[in-house]
Amino acid sequence: MGSALIDSTVLIGFLDADDALHEASVAAFRQLSASHRLVVSAISYAEVLTAVTLGHHSQDPVIRFFEALIGEVLPVEEAVAQRAAALRGGRRSLRLPDALILATAEENKDVERVVCADAEWPKIDGLRCGIDLVKP
Repeated sequence: MGSALIDSTVLIGFLDADDALHEASVAAFRQLSASHRLVVSAISYAEVLTAVTLGHHSQDPVIRFFEALIGEVLPVEEAVAQRAAALRGGRRSLRLPDALILATAEENKDVERVVCADAEWPKIDGLRCGIDLVKP
């Protein structure tokens, strides 16, 4: 069983019942968890925890969510940073946190899919991983 890397926007959509992506994110989690191990980048983990510190989510349910549904938080290491720089250099509109998240997937050979809500990600040429776009 391969892994699916879940992007921050989909994580937040899942956690926030009022988010426009909530229903689509819940459906994506249901579908993917049956066939893939769910993982996240350390960047996405930090982004979700930032929402906790800003008061958008309560810490305990968020931590329980990660413990129950997410198989691993993947680190950002030197190879990931190098791949992110190449992705960003080839597509200047790609923000560095997004490039780091995509590079995390690209550098972890177990990751087969990336699940996001950014319509630009499927347009990026040369990615090894498939991109699944979640829409409201």
